[in-house]
Amino acid sequence: MDGKHMQIGEVAARTELSLRTIRHYEETGLVVPSARSQGGFRLYTETDVARLMVIRRMKPLGFTLDQMRDLLDATDRLDAGADATLDADEREALLARVREYQQAAAEQVEKLRVQLIRAEDFEATLRARLEQNTPATRT
Repeated sequence: MDGKHMQIGEVAARTELSLRTIRHYEETGLVVPSARSQGGFRLYTETDVARLMVIRRMKPLGFTLDQMRDLLDATDRLDAGADATLDADEREALLARVREYQQAAAEQVEKLRVQLIRAEDFEATLRARLEQNTPATRT
């Protein structure tokens, strides 16, 4: 495990997640602090931060907490089995789960691209209308 521990405030700043959101993810079991200080403060590692970043990236793509948990479980098991403790069928099943999430993410990204193009077109239309109807200033 990585050695440096961070308190929740530093993790919040690094992940751009609120303290409340991080605590919520802890309550739902998505991320658990790696340790607690003597005073009971949550302590996180780089691995915990990376996990929170996965969650943060999944959320705007519409993934549910259960889907986040499922993907994290699959990647955790793949990482833990990197030393060949997984048999070939298990590894392939886990990789198939990760592929499904990658494909779903790619589909969401494409939908967002289309939305962004439409939003940019709309903004350009409004800008053109304003320019067309704004009297030119004389110098």
